[in-house]
Amino acid sequence: MRNVPIINILICLSLLGCNVSGKHLKQAIVPTDVQIMRYHVKEYYQSLEELTRRLYLKNPKYEKDLEMRKKKIRGIFYGGELPYTNYNNQSSHKILEAAFGVNPTYEDRVFLLSFGLVKSIRETYNIEEGVFVTSLEIPFEKLEKLYHNISHVNWRLKLYRDERGNLLFLTNEAGENGYINMGYEIIMTEILARIKDDIFLRGGISPKLIFNMSTLFIPIILL
Repeated sequence: MRNVPIINILICLSLLGCNVSGKHLKQAIVPTDVQIMRYHVKEYYQSLEELTRRLYLKNPKYEKDLEMRKKKIRGIFYGGELPYTNYNNQSSHKILEAAFGVNPTYEDRVFLLSFGLVKSIRETYNIEEGVFVTSLEIPFEKLEKLYHNISHVNWRLKLYRDERGNLLFLTNEAGENGYINMGYEIIMTEILARIKDDIFLRGGISPKLIFNMSTLFIPIILL
């Protein structure tokens, strides 16, 4: 059967009175792999926002002002005003390094971690350049780097400590108020599973990872 131009298909649907909304037509035109990746980006943001809220509950010392926490979350996830830090214009891997660094110049490690993770997503999926229309616009090398960095975040969250031997971030441990962040592992596992799916869609395989205290975060984009 010869190929039928898409405009002819749309005209036929209109003449036949098919009840197909514009939204559904757009979805039909967009390749499935792109729909999946766009869905994953949306889910990343929701998962990371939930992770940020949980980390603030477990680690209130990093931002005691509840209104300021809300403002920071709006800045990271909804385009609101960000607090001024030396890291605002840094690449994601440098922000993540600062979140686990010995003496970051900005003391709110939860903000740095959340901001670095969200910026990682934007760098990987070219968010700043607009909506991608083909999965080929997302090199699987970027996805592999994202998988490495977020896996490394997950590893550091469990192990990195300050000079007194205290964990930099309380996650599953009960805090002073008895709050236990049991959803933390689920959130991280879901994020990593989505990245693995996108790597598969781009024809790659999941990276084999080995971390130690000297392992660094990888630049996703080269400036």
